[in-house]
Amino acid sequence: MREKFPLPKAELEAKIAKGEIDTVVVAMTDMQGRLVGKRLDANYFLSDVLKHGTEGCNYLLAVDVDMNTVPGYEMSSWEKGYSDFAMVPDLTTLRVIPWQDGAALLLADVAWLDHSDVVASPRQILKKQIKALADAGMKAMVGTELEFVVYNNTYEQAFNKGYKDLTPANQYNVDYSILGGSRIEPLLRAIRLGMSGAGMNVESVKGECNFGQHEIAFKYSDALTSCDNHVIYKNGAKEIAAATGYALTFMAKPNQKEGNSSHIHLSFRGLKDELVMADDKDKEHGLSEVGKSFIAGQLKHLQELSLLFAPNINSYKRYIPGSFAPTAIRWGRDNRTCALRLVGHGQSLRLENRVPGGDVNPYLAVAGIIAAGLDGIKNNLKLEPAYTTNAYDSDSPRVPSTMAQAQSLWANSAWVKEVFGDQVQSHYANMAQVELDAYGKAVTDWELFRNFERF
Repeated sequence: MREKFPLPKAELEAKIAKGEIDTVVVAMTDMQGRLVGKRLDANYFLSDVLKHGTEGCNYLLAVDVDMNTVPGYEMSSWEKGYSDFAMVPDLTTLRVIPWQDGAALLLADVAWLDHSDVVASPRQILKKQIKALADAGMKAMVGTELEFVVYNNTYEQAFNKGYKDLTPANQYNVDYSILGGSRIEPLLRAIRLGMSGAGMNVESVKGECNFGQHEIAFKYSDALTSCDNHVIYKNGAKEIAAATGYALTFMAKPNQKEGNSSHIHLSFRGLKDELVMADDKDKEHGLSEVGKSFIAGQLKHLQELSLLFAPNINSYKRYIPGSFAPTAIRWGRDNRTCALRLVGHGQSLRLENRVPGGDVNPYLAVAGIIAAGLDGIKNNLKLEPAYTTNAYDSDSPRVPSTMAQAQSLWANSAWVKEVFGDQVQSHYANMAQVELDAYGKAVTDWELFRNFERF
């Protein structure tokens, strides 16, 4: 059953009084795009947390993927005592969680105990860019397309097998295949209905190219709502899969076949939905001058923003010619060989950024796209001609091929420092360095296979 979204506070109170809701999840999003927080007794939430928030250790924005404390973060360290910050509930995100009995969820902004923003928080980073866009008289509409691979194994079985030799839910390419989707329709339906019940507008589901790969699409919304829905959907899909005996992964490149993408569709509108990016006078592409400068800004800044689009070592293994993952920084009208693909007409005209993978933190990526678009518009950047053939074969500028390259571009960018601030720039450069250092010390199966006997 589809509940109201956002769930009004009065209805939450009524559901708690009736015993329909006994648990409230308060969650923030960490650097990796994961939900972290607390499950609270519902009555305690109403009496003690709703008004003032709840605390959490500030290391939640300063640890690695394994939750290990690591050096290099200005905001959080042993020297500073790993103190608390506040998770302040955002009532506009309140919803019932249909796949968990008796539970509601809402997302939180992160603030220091003096009520100042934690500027390295992904949600705050996006909100800063949304405000900058509003100050320019515009808003961003966003849709994300998340792919995942489903396995006929539980997460526990996958862990015990070292994530190797798993059985994909489909044994062949099921791109657009109705039969292929039917093989796991009970799982896909449970995810669709769960997300619909949690207030999201589900559009469709389709098979994809990798074995066991599928995609569920949602209707676009404003930038913050779409990113909130994105992280709740990722978390919820894994919870539903686990409850039904499956494991699914959003990992950018889980094997040698096609990776999991998370294409981001974005357009600017006026604050009252006025047409901004489109103009019928442009007979070639239907773009306004603002729309052209928006795309030019993306082209100019894509390399230095790649760390936000591809936040892991594994992310960069998607970028292979002919794989439908981009390598060339070009734009084209409905051209899937380009990093930036223009689609739609009129008010639906939008730019698809094809660089992000399924591991993307949407708040950071969308913040980067907004910032690049604003820069293009403010500086009246001129747009190069659309690319009409195979961009894989072009001599165009390239998407960074390694995390080290992307980190260097981000860390040394004067524009990044100006737009995001020194603290955000250094914080996420350090996040990348932590991953690079860990990877540099790891002994991989590839090394064992090549070196164990032969050297």
